[in-house]
Amino acid sequence: MGWWHIRQAARAMHQGGVIAYPTEAVWGLGCDPFNQTAVKHLLKIKRRPMHKGLILVASSLQQVEPLLANLTAEQRARVTASWPGPVTWILPDPDDLIPVWVKGNHPSVAVRVSDHYLVKELCEEFGSMIVSTSANYSDKLPARDKLKVSIHFKRVVSTIVPGKLGQLSRPTQILTLGNDKPVRI
Repeated sequence: MGWWHIRQAARAMHQGGVIAYPTEAVWGLGCDPFNQTAVKHLLKIKRRPMHKGLILVASSLQQVEPLLANLTAEQRARVTASWPGPVTWILPDPDDLIPVWVKGNHPSVAVRVSDHYLVKELCEEFGSMIVSTSANYSDKLPARDKLKVSIHFKRVVSTIVPGKLGQLSRPTQILTLGNDKPVRI
C-alpha cells in the first residue's frame, strides 16, 4: 500500500468524495465532515438517517484539541489515556464546532484518535479529522473484507483504499464521559 493511494483518497475527500478504507475492525466509509454535500452523499450510500449522527476519526490529539477544550482536567485525562487507540468517546460540543449533519440530533459528537496505521495516514494527509462509519447499509453487518466493499460500494465511492484491517474482531468501543459502559450509536 503506497502513498499514492493515501494522496488519491485525501484529494477525493477534499473534492467532496466518499472513500472506503480499512479501520481497526471493519471497512469504513469516510469523507470531509465539514462538507455537507459529501456527508449527505455518504448517508445516502449507507441508507442511514442523518439524525443518528456519525463518528469522526483523527490521527492525533492536535486534530481533536478544540473538542477537548471544554473538558475538565479529569475528563481530559480519561479520554486521552485511551488514545491513540480503539476507543471512541462521545464528547460535548458546546461551541458547535462540528456541523449538525455529522452530530445528528445530538449536542455531542463521537470521536476517536485512531492507532490504525492507515486511518492515521489518511487523516494526516487530509489534514483533519474525517468521518468514519462502517461500510454497510444501515440494516446489514459491516464489511470485513475488500471484496464485499467492492461489490456494494465500488460504483458509489470515489476510491477504495487498499490495506488491512486492524486486530479487533468487532467495532471499537464507544464510551461516554458519564460512565465507562459501552454505548451504541
